[in-house]
Amino acid sequence: MSSSLVAYDDSDSETETEKTDVPHASSRQASHPSTSVNCHQYFTSASFCTKSAYEVQSPKNTDNSVMSTACEDPLEHYTQNNNTNLASPYCRRAYSGHTALCMSYKNYEQPSSSSTNSGNGISQKRLLKDSTTTIKGIRPYIPKRFRQENSTMLRQKEPDQRNSSDDDVKLDIAGEQTLSKISGLIKPYLGSKYKLTELPKSLVFYMSKHSGPVNEIQWCPVREQSHLLLSASMDKTLKIWDAVDTGCCLKTYSCHSCAVRAAQWSSCGRRILSGGFDSMLHLTDVETGKQVFSYKNEFRISTLKFHPTESNVFICGGFSPEVKAWDVRTSKVLRVYKAAVQQTLDILFLTEGREFLTSTDAVSRDSADRTIIAWDFQSAAKISNQIFHERYTCPSLTLHPKESVFVAQTNGNYMALFSAQRPYRINKKKRYEGHKVEGFAVGCEFSPDGTLLVTGSSDGKVVFYNYHTARIIRTLSAHKEACVSAIFHPVLPSLLATCDWAGEIKIWQ
Repeated sequence: MSSSLVAYDDSDSETETEKTDVPHASSRQASHPSTSVNCHQYFTSASFCTKSAYEVQSPKNTDNSVMSTACEDPLEHYTQNNNTNLASPYCRRAYSGHTALCMSYKNYEQPSSSSTNSGNGISQKRLLKDSTTTIKGIRPYIPKRFRQENSTMLRQKEPDQRNSSDDDVKLDIAGEQTLSKISGLIKPYLGSKYKLTELPKSLVFYMSKHSGPVNEIQWCPVREQSHLLLSASMDKTLKIWDAVDTGCCLKTYSCHSCAVRAAQWSSCGRRILSGGFDSMLHLTDVETGKQVFSYKNEFRISTLKFHPTESNVFICGGFSPEVKAWDVRTSKVLRVYKAAVQQTLDILFLTEGREFLTSTDAVSRDSADRTIIAWDFQSAAKISNQIFHERYTCPSLTLHPKESVFVAQTNGNYMALFSAQRPYRINKKKRYEGHKVEGFAVGCEFSPDGTLLVTGSSDGKVVFYNYHTARIIRTLSAHKEACVSAIFHPVLPSLLATCDWAGEIKIWQ
């Protein structure tokens, strides 16, 4: 027997070798449908040699001294010294070039009955090259889709080499892995309760991919995926950012034809609900970018919120006297809430979702509908329309995480405190003032522990209030344009995200 690395029971003719060694992707995929995706992953990630990866070899020359230069790597050396079986069930990404490609190809190939090794019953004929002699005129067939995706993957950088100035990560395997990962900075906090909120001091990331004003930002509600930040902009796009580790824009969705006014994560973190000035409602799958639910509304949308306990139900309002409750499973309107107003500015669900509040543009003292209206979710009846009697509109509402109170941002350059239980009385002893609103839809939010109240300001500042004393603790000069939103991270106790009317997003710690 020859001293070749590959042992054969009997020699194949050149005709048999030609039939055996030329891979047929269609037959292989048909017999292994469950492994086609993984095979493609390793296929596209391998760096190609100058010679074909499926180069067919002639079995005539079996001299050990004549080996192909494409397979001279540590794996071959290890095999020669240790006589190790190459038919490993795992494809090692550490080996690049021809060897990694051969290994991945071997793992998804059926052993041939005519060319199996009598010792282990596994064909090794396609793994090692016994000579540099090839059969002329034979080229392996590689599907066009593989060739195109392969060239794209070779041009792209690895995710860990990216920074905030790199292009957006497309819908590829690397992007999906980044979305599903758990940040190393968040892991230590997952097993413990939220600690006392610390005031941010320094800028961590500056993100400016949006070409228009940013209307809304929101952290992913799933704690393990809370490194993801969602943003909706007037430039007609939605973006997802890795706002904890890298500050990179991971994905961009352009499903709207006009400005995106409102966007919300689903409770599972896998979908995004958005509405805009094109009157369209879209529920988008985060990883695939496809619309699970789409509907043309009768009015432009300015606000929407998911129901806190019914994950398939949401409420939307906008430039209309009506507010609608939708079910994404049936794509139908469940209920319509009618009020004599022109526009709904914000929606806030109260505890357990049995009641909710809407802030409107009704400011007249003689109006039957005041600025804040309370609704019964099931019956669509008004509970109260005499909550806030000041002649100011309220662009945003926020609920305290622990106490039964809520805060309304007003265009009177202050925030008012109310009870979240009937009859929703205002607290006249507390008023959070010191920032500016001046017609912008400036948002406000409590810290996760409920000790702080943070708000943006039309002069670009971020103002931190002590919830109990209503005094200003710190003022942060964050932006040059109006800061329309400032939100605390749900897990990390000192991380804050802000956005402004110039399209900038900043992360502070």
